[in-house]
Amino acid sequence: MLRDWLAVLPPDVLAMPSVLPGWTVSHLATHLVLIADAITALRPAVHGERPQTIGQYVSAYAAAAESIDVQTRAQADVADPLAAMDERSEAAAVAVERLGQGDPVVVARRGPIRLADYLVTRVVEVAVHADDLARSVPGVEAPTMPQDAERLAVRALLDVLAERAPGRSVEVRVPPYAAVQCIEGPRHTRGTPPNVVETDPTTWLRLAAGRTRWPDEVAAAHVRASGERADLSAHLPVF
Repeated sequence: MLRDWLAVLPPDVLAMPSVLPGWTVSHLATHLVLIADAITALRPAVHGERPQTIGQYVSAYAAAAESIDVQTRAQADVADPLAAMDERSEAAAVAVERLGQGDPVVVARRGPIRLADYLVTRVVEVAVHADDLARSVPGVEAPTMPQDAERLAVRALLDVLAERAPGRSVEVRVPPYAAVQCIEGPRHTRGTPPNVVETDPTTWLRLAAGRTRWPDEVAAAHVRASGERADLSAHLPVF
């Protein structure tokens, strides 16, 4: 688990620069604490308030980048980030229970969203930042994400792509987890579609989160794209 992986890092590693410009490894660890805080801050929406989709919700991240950076830096001086992570995660679990049964609409930092969808956005953040941490500390064995969490994150970001670029002309496959069809154009009716993109879960998470560039991953053979429409560069990142 990610928390356990952080616990065994040498203390001096936390001060090292991370792969995210301007952030140290400690900043990344601190941001995981803020993910739990964001769950604790949820409140029930007013009756009738219309929830956003996951795609609509994550589209607000770019505009909030500066405030996210400020919040992270303000928390970076926490004396014991792991203790804070444990405490705040427990508070987040209590908050989810407090919000009630079913799948209520809640108000989060970027607006109203269904509780289940919001929790998916937290899984996506953890999955992306786990990879950020792994790339930031290359000399240490990478943290292992639970397979169910990785599957959920991959599927959610594929669904965001399909929402942003609706259509049936391209099939995007991320085995072993999921595949979606997207992008306007001639649709296939049977057999192998004329435009296919296939990649692995880690590469897809990096592309969807803007951690890496489409042409670089194609050149490195981490993405296999066939067909004249099988170029996703205009649709990435998805948040």
